[in-house]
Amino acid sequence: MSTADAGLNPLPYADGDFYAFEQLLTGKEQDRLAEVRDFLAREVKPIATDCWNRGEFPMDLIPKLADIDLVSPVRRQGHSNLFAGLLHAEVTRADASISTFMGVHDGLFTGSIEALASEEQKEAWLPDIYAMKKIGAFGLTEPLGGSDVAGGTRTTARREGDTWILNGEKRWIGNATFSDWVVIYARDVDDNQVKGFLVDTALDGFSAVKIENKTALRTVQNADITLRNMAVPDFQKLAHANSFRDVNKVLKVTRLGVAWQAVGQQLAAFDVARRYAVERHQFGRPLASFQLVQNQLVQILGNAVSSMGMMVRLSQLEDAGQAKDEQSALAKAFTTTRMRESVALGRNILGGNGIVTDFGMAKIFADAEAIYSYEGTHEINTLVTGRAVTGISAIV
Repeated sequence: MSTADAGLNPLPYADGDFYAFEQLLTGKEQDRLAEVRDFLAREVKPIATDCWNRGEFPMDLIPKLADIDLVSPVRRQGHSNLFAGLLHAEVTRADASISTFMGVHDGLFTGSIEALASEEQKEAWLPDIYAMKKIGAFGLTEPLGGSDVAGGTRTTARREGDTWILNGEKRWIGNATFSDWVVIYARDVDDNQVKGFLVDTALDGFSAVKIENKTALRTVQNADITLRNMAVPDFQKLAHANSFRDVNKVLKVTRLGVAWQAVGQQLAAFDVARRYAVERHQFGRPLASFQLVQNQLVQILGNAVSSMGMMVRLSQLEDAGQAKDEQSALAKAFTTTRMRESVALGRNILGGNGIVTDFGMAKIFADAEAIYSYEGTHEINTLVTGRAVTGISAIV
């Protein structure tokens, strides 16, 4: 750390929490967040860029993540949704790929079990999921179905006695190359409704092939999944996953998580850009001494703080049981748009060094594109919000 940056660290706003939102947490939650920050600084940040460059997931990190116990902070550990959101932002701030891994295992996969499984199923599955002895994935998106998957799911499920036979393909399934289980959503050929199934990836009929040549979230092991006459016992059909409306119960909450990722990614951009502006000298002066550079830094900060303010309120509504789908949709659309601008400004401050992963910003810039796209595109989330404020659907 340079002398210049060391001189800035005591400033109350150096961490980007310009309006002290973290003070809304309980003392216990603030201590827990500090504990996780220390873990991320020690175990995640030092390896993040190398893993990203190689496109490999650090499997030896999983037992450490299990030890720090991040899974299901709200339902299982009793924390607030605000704490869970700030926690997810903080993991993203350290590395968007690891936060996406956790978002898949914890938010999408574990969230599906918590929301849609029977009590008997939860008792059978959740202990190993919480302990990360079983790693999960979430299979919804398909090669020919993204935004329209609600009414266009092509993967099928056919009931044969006490067994379901699954056939079809899924795409962009994070963790699927090494997960033990994956929740697959498939259309029941009998009633045409989308239903959920816990699939053991070791069984015959399941295959997962890593998607290569990504320019974002390279550490995340996204896969193309193929299901060929895969037999799934009836017990592993999620008891309360009987329509796409049920799937939306999971997606409403995980969409909040992605919006919090957008906050974390902006804070990461602020961290890197601020330090670079202080340490880098041009024309015999720190970059931070130039008005245009300060303007860009403040714009990043303003974007991050406005996004955080929206998410704090939405998390409070979620804690009160009052959050609505359209509010999550607006949050995802707004925060990811601000994120796109913020990471571009950060890349600009670093100049040529902004396209080299050694300096941190290139990875932040690239990863933002994936966050912008998943959990509902900007366009779809905008139209969901537009429908709520006009009463008229513009979605075909």
